[in-house]
Amino acid sequence: MPGSICDVLPAAAALLGFPGAPDTLALTDSADVDRIDRVGVVLVDGMGWHLLPELARSAPLLAAVLAQDSQDSGLLLELACTFPSTTPTSLVSLGTGARPGEHGILGFTLNVPGTNRVLNHITWRDDPLPAVWQPLPTWFARLERAGFSARAVLPEWFIGSGLTDAAYGGAQFRPTGPADDYALRVADELSAAPGLVYGYTAELDTAAHVFGVGSDAWHEAAGRVDAGLTRLVETLGPNAMLLVTADHGGLNVPEDARVDLDADPRLSDGVRVVAGEPRVRYLHTEPGAESDVRAAWTEILDGRAEVYSRDQAVASGMFGPVTPAHLSRIGDVVVVCTGADAVLATGHEPPETARLIGFHGAATAAETAIPLIVWG
Repeated sequence: MPGSICDVLPAAAALLGFPGAPDTLALTDSADVDRIDRVGVVLVDGMGWHLLPELARSAPLLAAVLAQDSQDSGLLLELACTFPSTTPTSLVSLGTGARPGEHGILGFTLNVPGTNRVLNHITWRDDPLPAVWQPLPTWFARLERAGFSARAVLPEWFIGSGLTDAAYGGAQFRPTGPADDYALRVADELSAAPGLVYGYTAELDTAAHVFGVGSDAWHEAAGRVDAGLTRLVETLGPNAMLLVTADHGGLNVPEDARVDLDADPRLSDGVRVVAGEPRVRYLHTEPGAESDVRAAWTEILDGRAEVYSRDQAVASGMFGPVTPAHLSRIGDVVVVCTGADAVLATGHEPPETARLIGFHGAATAAETAIPLIVWG
């Protein structure tokens, strides 16, 4: 079994000497930990394990990693993200080291229990309160409390968001602006003082969504990301390590593989609130309608998706152990696409969602397998 995105920050803490930090990835076994006093962790949004061969065409550093043609190529491990394979869920799994059922960020969007409101975790600010909606401590906070510096170099508009607090709460934030050289800012922070330094880039994932995996724009984004990582590797001091990972992979969904629940009364009948995202739908049903909704979706999406009741989804273990307070955030019916399909909700979501080409969120290997690359 591969390791998990939940294991990355505990391993980084172990490299720094945090007492009792679990290193299930065994990074301390292959490192001279006595000389390590700083660790960089960079998450490349959308850099899935199964996308690496295609990425390597435009990314010389990643190509060298795949080829493993020298001792400086970096250690390459395969990990898995948590489910759903979506950015908010993965970022909080990374930050807390916990699975979604425990931290509560169970999807891209979630119904706020007791209401008809759908919370988008990307635009979330302070309602619900981040400390209530996601109650677990992060590894950034744990490190800071134990006397280790933990810094997050993030775009300035991330600071103060609910997702930033949920995933990185307790970190010392280092905001960056559009004109900043982001790789240089991360490198400077890593060289400035001991501790953990975290960085994040969304450029590759944005290109995948808008233009598609394998498109010219996606390859251009890959080249820019690779150039930034190359600068970090080249400036890495002898007392530092760099861990590069991702939050999910992705795939392109053709037009003929898209179903719009708002265009088919058989799918919308009995549904009160629609949440999740196109590859994983949470359907909150009208009273007494759950079994009929599940039956209709099972018949119509036969061979294209698995359709679960909430109890079935939780019992499958896909979310990990689910805290009772988080159960009602999961739909009465959970729809997980199994092929290259997507379930649109044009009456519930912004129109640009239906225009996207690349998607992720489901449980296929293309979406859940992620790399961990270690330098130093």
